[in-house]
Amino acid sequence: MPYVRSGSATVHFNFDQHRNTDSGSAPTLLLAHGFFMDESMFEPMREPLAAAGINLVTIDARCHGRTQSPDGEPFSYWDLAADGLAVLDELGIEKAVVGGMSQGGYAALRMALLAPERVQGLALIDTEAGACSPSELAFYREFFDRWTSSEPMAPLVAELAPQIIGGTDPRLWRAWTSRWYGSDRQAIAPAARCLMDRRSVLHRLPEITAPALVVRGSHDATSTAQKSEAMACGLSGADGVVTIPGAGHGAAWTHPEVVVPLLIRLVERTTAKRESKLAQALGAPWLSRRALPEIQAAQ
Repeated sequence: MPYVRSGSATVHFNFDQHRNTDSGSAPTLLLAHGFFMDESMFEPMREPLAAAGINLVTIDARCHGRTQSPDGEPFSYWDLAADGLAVLDELGIEKAVVGGMSQGGYAALRMALLAPERVQGLALIDTEAGACSPSELAFYREFFDRWTSSEPMAPLVAELAPQIIGGTDPRLWRAWTSRWYGSDRQAIAPAARCLMDRRSVLHRLPEITAPALVVRGSHDATSTAQKSEAMACGLSGADGVVTIPGAGHGAAWTHPEVVVPLLIRLVERTTAKRESKLAQALGAPWLSRRALPEIQAAQ
């Protein structure tokens, strides 16, 4: 398993290297996952991104997946940003397009602020740049108090899955709900504090000049249309907000057939590839005819 030391954490990551190129010649996309998930949430994207000639790096955040950090030690999204840069260092990758879903987007924004010369583009999926509002903070405090207590898991999971994943097919939730039932409920506490204590970076968005993709699911009640628009307006490299019909907060997991072509287009835009592979990707077998109207609407 690939790991790298970053501060007090041992960060787990996966690197899907395009088989016909080395990491220096093929573009690299680094993606960070959302809360209560792990880097495997990007599994449906691996094959089509490889077909487009893109190296994919995915990272487990602290308190998630296989990444290890001292029990109870506090951290911030600036630390997660440093973890992402440490992974790129370990792989010898100087520049990459970086992005993520929800908390992964919080870390990606901070990577662009910490090391703008290394971030070629930003993929911001169902995420935001602001801090928690008072009402959100009150909700999170109550929910995490319940999660880390001895309260039965079933009602908590039933509440969490539609909100954090979304979509209309409960079968898409089971990959994650089974893990939640088997998890250490106390271990998530430092990540919960990180989420609730984060500060707004809206005022710093003008510092980021890299091309940016801002995507949200139409049913995402967390990363609202207003929040996404505020983030897109602050990023000079963003061209509005792409809304995916029928998707919720976990659009990257539930609608990869829509998100992947958008990511390919961003990578091509930021790396100025001579030969476009977007048309090839759109016609690939993994992309069903059912998805085409959604892609057209998203574009």
